[in-house]
Amino acid sequence: MAPPCQRKFAKAPAMRVLFACLGERGSIEDTSVTLRGEHLVSVARFVQFALSLGVASALLGACSSSVSRLAATPSIPSNAVGRNSDWPILLERPNGSNRGENASASALGGRHSWMAPDAKKNQLLYISDVAASAVYVYSYPYYKLKGTLTLSSPPEGECVDKAADVFVAQPNGGTIVEYAHGGALPIATLSDPGYMPVNCAIDPKTGDLAVANYTTGSGGQGNIALYAGAKGNPVAYYADPLIQVMFFCGYDNAGNLFVDGQKLGSGFVLAELPNGATSFQNIAVKQHFVRPGGIQWDGKHLAVGDLGTSVIYQFSISGKKATEAGSTPLVGGGEIPQFWIAQPKVIGPDNTNADVGIWNYPAGGAAVKLLKNFSAPSGAAISAIKI
Repeated sequence: MAPPCQRKFAKAPAMRVLFACLGERGSIEDTSVTLRGEHLVSVARFVQFALSLGVASALLGACSSSVSRLAATPSIPSNAVGRNSDWPILLERPNGSNRGENASASALGGRHSWMAPDAKKNQLLYISDVAASAVYVYSYPYYKLKGTLTLSSPPEGECVDKAADVFVAQPNGGTIVEYAHGGALPIATLSDPGYMPVNCAIDPKTGDLAVANYTTGSGGQGNIALYAGAKGNPVAYYADPLIQVMFFCGYDNAGNLFVDGQKLGSGFVLAELPNGATSFQNIAVKQHFVRPGGIQWDGKHLAVGDLGTSVIYQFSISGKKATEAGSTPLVGGGEIPQFWIAQPKVIGPDNTNADVGIWNYPAGGAAVKLLKNFSAPSGAAISAIKI
């Protein structure tokens, strides 16, 4: 007889993306689904929407009797900040590979977060994992696990301010959570009511926080929410008439905000909100993009990723025109939502391959290092301090 969750969701084959409860690893060949009129090809994106509808919670509840509880690996130092005796419960996939999911993350509300005592003395790499409802923190560039931040809802994109505080977008919760560098517990939670925040960026000139809202909670048009000084409530919302679904955002060194997204139906859009302006201007791009990807200023050019091809393109922006200056193929990469450029490297969470790749930048090519044991990594940011 099939497990309870398989019987319960027998008419929803796309639910096979959450195969922890199945007696055997479910096929994910049919994970391309249509939801709210939008064609989704991302496993992690579908999980995000399922979570927003409360479906995944029901599924995981039905699965609880068919998974094994394991001791956490790697082990936590006995003097780790925020250590708890029952930290955390892990799920084991049917094939025996331990991805490190936290079975009860949504119920824990962050109580099981921990951070090594020496974490604050390191440059830190933060990797958000949407399927684990956690952010994993590593020393950089040594890639030693220094902590785990357990969130109340799945995290996606991240950004960092001048104080090295890290902001994490939570689309299901409609919030952006702020952590101090090396801190185990949030120091602030910003509300984004009615929207699904998936990415963020800090204005290098003003310290304002821009948040990319994928859509409204009911599937309406996405936009940018602006938080003055990265505090309080949004002081303004900015929408681009052509962009139905907002994906990523990033500032250049002059405080100009760039976003990419998708038209209603399909079609890539790149737009700019110039410093001091109140409306977007769309930018002509000759390069074809399969799907909108991450955006970051690399010091010379605007770097824009293609989620569908695992390539980062560099552009010079002049007025309403983008001129391609180069490209970085992330060979071996699958779907990389948000990358983080730390020259001469670029870090790419890959929620298709369930790992995090490190590539040479801007040369690209094969990854020079892989971090493994993730579920669906979706965001990356480096919190840098003077050491």
